[in-house]
Amino acid sequence: MTTQSGAGRSEGAVTTVASFNLHAGVDGWGRRFDVISACRGLDADVLVLQECFSPVDGPAQTGEIAGALGYTVTEVPLNRGVVLDPFAGERTPSGWGPRPWSGAPRALRYAGPPAGHRGRVRPGELAVRSRRGAWNLAVLARASVRSSEVAELPSLPGDPARRVVVIVELEAGLRVAGTHLGHLTRGSPRQMRELSRLLGESELPTALLGDMNCWGPILLTQLPGFRRAVRGRTWPAWRPHSQIDHILVTRGVEVLGSGVLGPLGSDHRPVRARLRIGA
Repeated sequence: MTTQSGAGRSEGAVTTVASFNLHAGVDGWGRRFDVISACRGLDADVLVLQECFSPVDGPAQTGEIAGALGYTVTEVPLNRGVVLDPFAGERTPSGWGPRPWSGAPRALRYAGPPAGHRGRVRPGELAVRSRRGAWNLAVLARASVRSSEVAELPSLPGDPARRVVVIVELEAGLRVAGTHLGHLTRGSPRQMRELSRLLGESELPTALLGDMNCWGPILLTQLPGFRRAVRGRTWPAWRPHSQIDHILVTRGVEVLGSGVLGPLGSDHRPVRARLRIGA
């Protein structure tokens, strides 16, 4: 970060931001990857994490990341979840995870309402080794934060998760908002319009990051005033065909460099951008 000048904004300040859907730090078979090393490699001043896991009987992933890398954390639980380890280290299947038609359980499952949603854990799956906890959204910052807030987004029919936006305002004058939207097929433009309303109430230069579960052109129709800072396929990580992870910015934000990073263990690839404000 550059030295501040003026009242409340550092002209020309450069901030690196990144977004990464962690998939609870496991692949589709439940094999863990090193989330601390993955986040260290992103080297971001502000890091938005989706699907970070906080087990009931152990430390939260965000706490471990923050402790190792010097971040402060604003974290919001979106649902209860279970991380399954159906193979318990006894064998290592090929590929990132089970094929949809294989009948094998997925490693990360919702364990909350609504009842009957297909993402819930089936009773027979609880016989395998598992970890219960919370499935969260978090914004981690190692830049100086002036304020932070959490705003609710509309719930969607059939969506098993709470949806919010976490907004932090940096001392340098950049506002960073992190979110994890529901799916387009369930009506996520409602959530996009609420984001537009919430974020349009301020003239501060803004970056909006997250797993949007949606393509960029549709996002821009619902978020006037934003533009895409990153273009590239992010999902699925092993052979991406779509960009659903985004960094969007408003006027007053210059994109110095950006890109999609390689696979780090999740089913999503992370996105990162270097931003300059007030230039």
